[in-house]
Amino acid sequence: MNNFPIADQITIPDALNRAYAHWNAGQAAEAEHLAMQVLHVIPSQPDALHLLGLMAHAYGKSALAIDYLRRACLLPDVPARYCSNMAEICRQMGLLEEAERAARRAVEREPQLTAGWNNLGIILQECGKLDDSLECLQRVSSFEPDNPEAHNNLGNTYKLLGQLNEAKASYQQALSLHPNYAEAHSNLAFLLCELGQFDEAAVAAQTAIDLNPHLADAYLNLAEIDLSRLRYGDALQRLNALMAFAPQHPGGLAALAQVMLKTERPQDALVYAQQSVRMAPDNPRAHNTLGRALQALNQHKQALESFDTAATLPGTSVEESMTARALLLLEMGDKKAAIEAFDLTQVQFPESIRVAMARTDTKTYRHDDPDISLMESALVRSVKPTLNDQMGLHFALGKAYLDLADSGRAFYHLDKGNAIKRSVVTYDANKTGQWLRSIGATFTPALMNTFRHAGAASERPVFIVGMPRSGTTLIEQILASHADIFGAGELSALRFAVDGSGNFPQNMSGWKADDFARAGRDYLSRVDSLAPNALRVVDKMPANFLYAGLIPLILSDARIIHCRRDPVDTCLSCYSKLFAGEQLFTYEQSELGTFHRDYQALMENLRQVLPADRFIEVDYESVVDDLETQARRLIAFVGLPWDEACLDFHKTRRVVRTASVSQVRQPIYTTSKGRWHCHAANLGPLLAALGIDPSGATNTSTNP
Repeated sequence: MNNFPIADQITIPDALNRAYAHWNAGQAAEAEHLAMQVLHVIPSQPDALHLLGLMAHAYGKSALAIDYLRRACLLPDVPARYCSNMAEICRQMGLLEEAERAARRAVEREPQLTAGWNNLGIILQECGKLDDSLECLQRVSSFEPDNPEAHNNLGNTYKLLGQLNEAKASYQQALSLHPNYAEAHSNLAFLLCELGQFDEAAVAAQTAIDLNPHLADAYLNLAEIDLSRLRYGDALQRLNALMAFAPQHPGGLAALAQVMLKTERPQDALVYAQQSVRMAPDNPRAHNTLGRALQALNQHKQALESFDTAATLPGTSVEESMTARALLLLEMGDKKAAIEAFDLTQVQFPESIRVAMARTDTKTYRHDDPDISLMESALVRSVKPTLNDQMGLHFALGKAYLDLADSGRAFYHLDKGNAIKRSVVTYDANKTGQWLRSIGATFTPALMNTFRHAGAASERPVFIVGMPRSGTTLIEQILASHADIFGAGELSALRFAVDGSGNFPQNMSGWKADDFARAGRDYLSRVDSLAPNALRVVDKMPANFLYAGLIPLILSDARIIHCRRDPVDTCLSCYSKLFAGEQLFTYEQSELGTFHRDYQALMENLRQVLPADRFIEVDYESVVDDLETQARRLIAFVGLPWDEACLDFHKTRRVVRTASVSQVRQPIYTTSKGRWHCHAANLGPLLAALGIDPSGATNTSTNP
């Protein structure tokens, strides 16, 4: 039957032509009416189904759109563009496998269909099939060399392949053809960020926003640039601007979760990450972000499930998901499972530098370790890794060559890695030193005596303070092995309690007794729920040494353990680590040594005024030389009966998130004592800043 059973008896082809004409003219109701009339006569008519699918998609009815397009594409002789359109809509819905099948069918039916190859290339890109994607998109750019979108899409695949120079050239070609192409400016911004060219990246991202104020990716890229420069407040501002017009954007919600994690607000991060997953349940990056939020909240089983889910979804995040899972297992203390997870990831991604970098703490390197040659090769190949990956590779290789006692090669890489990190952070050693001196001058004997009983009363808090890498994690692990002690890890609760009261230490001058008590109650409110039944809760944030003078005034019964270690060993260990947190003073030897001296001077001031019954100092070297004596001393200091489990601290199963994650899983060893001497030739700036002679003689006036 070719005619409608209506008065004017128009033919089905005429009805379809009119329907498409109405749609193109913006007359949706008329177009839908005619298309539905056609389906009433021929229920499987592909042209009508295709039009209804496009209309449903335009009005945000994605599921209905896919249903129409699936039915339209059932016939073997359906036009290729119908399959291509179906592929693109499936891609937008996250149905990547179905999208790929439809796109391949389109180009098989019509090999010269440029739009079909373009859609297939983008789909393969999102599936992580990057070599195939590159082939498709190169074909598109050869078909249409003056098409800026073709070059932009090609640049995206080059970037994912790590071919950053080619990606940059493609974006620039797109912009030469279309200078006001907002998406290309945005993509170039992301690429420049990965190359460490943050100022240029910010300009490109802002240009994209100026051209298209509703381009979500440009806001995300600008936020990523701010995160790379540790400007968390600026990143939050960018994301809030995005949320103002796209409050349910999955990428925006995931990015907000990442900012919350960076600013140590894991509960807020969890809320945003859960929203992101709800909005995009098939998006692996949303599940990865959820996994990290759950990890930060110690919900490890659920975090593993999120990483597992992410790894099963198509896309370019599989390697990231599997590596994150392995690192979580290592953090949880299951080293065997972590190694197996790293090995499984490497089987799937045999050239993965991400795996090689991530598993450095699981091994002591040997000369024939294949990871060394893999990482070295990545640094010298013509296609350079991203700036972050270059930095990570240098730190990983520095660790490898330290294991191999090859000091020259180790410091070649450590100097390179630290220089890259130092180039992207803002740090002023002079201002920091002035601040530390102002803290020391604030906590006078008069202040301590006046307010010594003002604080909130609780014997539960135990603070472990000191320089990073000074043995704080070891001391916490010993204490946390006691049945009545909970090791809470590195908490920011004290800093938050202090920050809420104004600038520190200037604000101390105006405080009354109630202010000190209020800050103490604030701290307790943040930690009391962590382990309600524990008699002691250990907060081992090393940087709390900054607040050591304040602690007895806000928490009258709290205890403070100051960890000390040989200054050069401490600084060498800092210099050899790429910290997850913001240890901004560690990335240049002179600045590191200067900071250590300023820290020592502060602690010398504070030890004169801290209450003797609430403050002790423990030397790392004494612990490794005589574990039992020092462990018994620690348990006695916190006011609890002895527990033999403290001597088997390495067997205690608990989460450890610090850079010492592997060391505290081992029995006591002494190989780190005096380690710096064999590297003295490479530590000149550090030794000079510390006032230490390379032969080992020290300037005692700066090393109390």
